Amino acid sequence: MFPDDWFLYLKDAFQTDSFKALKKFVLQERKVYNIYPVQEDMFRAFIETPFDSVKVVILGQDPYHGFGQAHGLSFSVKDEIPFPPSLRNIFMELKNDLGIDFPISGNLTKWANRGVFLLNTALSVRENLPNSHQNQGWEDFTDSVIKVISDNKNNIVFILWGKNAIAREKFIDSSRHFIIKSAHPSPLSAFKGFFGSRPFSKTNQWFESKNILPINWNLNNENYFNFIES
Repeated sequence: MFPDDWFLYLKDAFQTDSFKALKKFVLQERKVYNIYPVQEDMFRAFIETPFDSVKVVILGQDPYHGFGQAHGLSFSVKDEIPFPPSLRNIFMELKNDLGIDFPISGNLTKWANRGVFLLNTALSVRENLPNSHQNQGWEDFTDSVIKVISDNKNNIVFILWGKNAIAREKFIDSSRHFIIKSAHPSPLSAFKGFFGSRPFSKTNQWFESKNILPINWNLNNENYFNFIES
């Protein structure tokens, strides 16, 4: 279930007492409760964005806790699922930043396939109970993921939305990577610094400065780089 390319860098993290306890916890939770995402999608972010392909890291908190929403990519929902408020605000900022219209679907797999690693700090959650799998070991694992990316790659853009994500800045080498920080896109905080933060254009401008191919943020048209036209 876990890709070999990532495992080469994270094999030690899987052997920690923290991860072993986490594994037992999640397996027990699945026996008693509805847990999201489904088992096959828990490491979907690693499957859709191979290690060598990572260019951007967008860090979320934990998966959506409603039926049919979460599928292993932070902030993303499956096709035909209504946009959760945070995702809607992300698309609003994308529209204001780059002029890209709202997509038909809130499925961000296209971003993941273009090098945008959509990671949550916790990779599972109990149905209708947000943050229910926090402080069970996921954070130890995903902190290791962030550090592995920072230590083994160069010129990555880390987009940190909200206090939970910003707390992980200490694992990132800012001399090798570009960090974008703002409030979380949640309706509770979006007007406190998320709207107007322009993370999408800032990412691409930084890539341009490094002569790196920018990200196509347009989910409606694979070949159209909107920022070039704006």
